[in-house]
Amino acid sequence: MNQETCEITTTTKGQIIDVMPQIMRFLAGCAPTGSGILLVNSPHTTAGVMVNEKTDPHVRQDILKHMARLVPNDSGFAHLEGNSDAHIKTLLTGVSIQLPVIVGKPVLGTWQTVFFCEYDGPRKRELILTFHHK
Repeated sequence: MNQETCEITTTTKGQIIDVMPQIMRFLAGCAPTGSGILLVNSPHTTAGVMVNEKTDPHVRQDILKHMARLVPNDSGFAHLEGNSDAHIKTLLTGVSIQLPVIVGKPVLGTWQTVFFCEYDGPRKRELILTFHHK
């Protein structure tokens, strides 16, 4: 097993960041020709991880726009920190994904990539990558 923690700096309250460059650097260092399972985990209650469309940036904008519509920031939540919407959005996205890795590359569809989803930024965040060798 290999593990690395990547730092991600977000710049806005809601942001979706392609983290495939960090994933590929990690796999190049620990599994350039290996196969196994990659776990991508966000250890935060207000930020998640997802696999989605990488080519059209409008998809990311649409996701954030519709998440804001589904879970508005000012819905009279009881949580005193003022970020209950971010907790619920994270619940909808999830905080981790598992991907098969074959010959050092994550198995994804042609148009897919891995995104870090910020719902309570801007912040300095961590993303934990864990590779389990076959």
